[in-house]
Amino acid sequence: MRTWLLIAALAIPMLSQAQKNKKGPSSYNLIVGTYTKKGSEGMYVYRFYPESGRLAYLNSTTGVSNPSYLTVSSNNKFVYATNENDNGEVSAFSFEPKGGRLQFINKQPSLGGSPCYITEDQERKHVIVANYSGGNAVVLPVNADGSLGRVSQNMQDQGKGINAERQEKPHVHTTVLSPDEKYLIYSDLGTDRLNVMHYRATQPQPLSPATPAYISLTPGSGPRHIAFTPDKKHLYAVAELGATIIAFDYNNGKLKQLQSMSLLRDGFTGNGAGAADVHVSPDGRFVYATNRGDANEIIVYAIAPETGMLTFVERKSSMGKAPRNFAIDPTGKFLVVSNQDSDSIFVYKIDTETGKLTYTNNHIEVSMPVCLKFASAE
Repeated sequence: MRTWLLIAALAIPMLSQAQKNKKGPSSYNLIVGTYTKKGSEGMYVYRFYPESGRLAYLNSTTGVSNPSYLTVSSNNKFVYATNENDNGEVSAFSFEPKGGRLQFINKQPSLGGSPCYITEDQERKHVIVANYSGGNAVVLPVNADGSLGRVSQNMQDQGKGINAERQEKPHVHTTVLSPDEKYLIYSDLGTDRLNVMHYRATQPQPLSPATPAYISLTPGSGPRHIAFTPDKKHLYAVAELGATIIAFDYNNGKLKQLQSMSLLRDGFTGNGAGAADVHVSPDGRFVYATNRGDANEIIVYAIAPETGMLTFVERKSSMGKAPRNFAIDPTGKFLVVSNQDSDSIFVYKIDTETGKLTYTNNHIEVSMPVCLKFASAE
C-alpha cells in the first residue's frame, strides 16, 4: 500500500508537467499591419500574454508603405504583406519570433491596384493576393529562402454590380484557401460573387475554375471577408454593402446558402454599410463579425452544431471607430480588435461557454491599425 502511494505521489508532478507541455506556447506575438499615411512605421510586433490578455511592444519596421494585410508562414519564419497602393506590391520579410524582428527580403508587383488580402498555403509553395482596385486575384511563387517570385498566374474578374458608386467594376477582397487546401474561395465585392477555384499547390499555375465556378449573392450586398468552421462543413461571409452575415453549407468546393442576417440592431439609423471582418472561434461554437460605418460594433452569434445556422448572442462596442479587422488568440479566450480611424487596439475576454465578450482594460495606441495576426513567440 505504501509503495503504491509513493508511486502515485511521484506521478502527480510528472503528469502535471506533461499537461503543461500540452498547453503550447506560454505567449504569442501579435503582428499589426497599418496604413502609413498618418505616420505609422509600417508593421508592429507585440508580445501577447494569454493568461491576462496583456500586450507589450517588441519591435517595428520602417519604410514599409501601407502593409494593410499580412500572412505568417506555416514555419513561423516569414511574414508577407500587401502594400495597398495604386501600384500594388507584395513584400516578403524574415521573422525572428522571440524578439519580434522583421527583416525585409524583397517585393514584387501585384499586377493590380490596392492589394488588400494575402494568404500562403501550408506547403509554402505560393502566396495568393486579392487586388481590390485591380479586380483580380494573383499567385506568386515562394522561394526556398522566403523571397517572392514574380506573379505566375493572374485571375481577372469581369462584370459589375447594381451599386453604381461601389460596384462599378470587380473588386476582389479576399483569397481564402479551404481547410484541406484543395480549393480557393475569393470574394468579389463588385460582382456579388464568391468565386471557387481548384487549388493544386505543386503546379506553377495552381488555380483553375471549379464547377460551379461561383455562387451569386444578393445584388448589391458586396461580399467581403469569409471564414470556415473547424469541422470544414460551413462557411460564413460578411457582406460589406448589405451589412449582413451569410451562412453556407460547404462540401468539397460546393457552397449552398443557408441563412442571411442583418448585422444592424433593430431600429438602427445612420450609415450601417460597413461590414468588415468575420472569424469563427477555435472550438467552432461561435461566429464574430465587425461592422463599421456608424455602428462600430462586434456582433456575436452562436452556431447550431448540426445545421450551421446562426443565432444572435450579443453586440459590443469596438471602443473606437472603423473596426476593420480583428483576431481571436490561439487559446480561444481573447478577441483583439483594431479600430482604424481612432488609432486603437482593444482586447476582450471571451466567455467560452456563452461566446460573450468582456473588455479587459488592455488596449494600445497604433496609427491606423488594419490587420492583426497571431503567431507563436517561439
